[in-house]
Amino acid sequence: MIKPDERRNVHQFILLDMAVKSLQNDYDKLGNLKMSEVYIRIVDDLLKDIRSDFFNQKRMLAKQKIEVVKWINIDQYFSDVVIKTPGEDVVLRYAKQALKTNVEALIFRYLGRERI
Repeated sequence: MIKPDERRNVHQFILLDMAVKSLQNDYDKLGNLKMSEVYIRIVDDLLKDIRSDFFNQKRMLAKQKIEVVKWINIDQYFSDVVIKTPGEDVVLRYAKQALKTNVEALIFRYLGRERI
């Protein structure tokens, strides 16, 4: 069983993980832009901040003996996340579009401006 505060921590960890992966994926494509130096510097700073929080969140979950084991693609709209807890494994279902929206909002918060 996973407690509500632990679930929030897992959700935050998942968002941070997805933000890092998304930014790293986009990072390679920034070199083709006219103002690539500007964008690369912004994304570097952003990745540094998000990675720091990601690893802090990961350490906190490890102290609670919680680990994200794997993602299972259900269909084009949903994915399940298998989470190992001290008791039993828990499966959480996420809507892909909602995760994408939450990751975008997280990145905007790190940039210092809320998305309207």
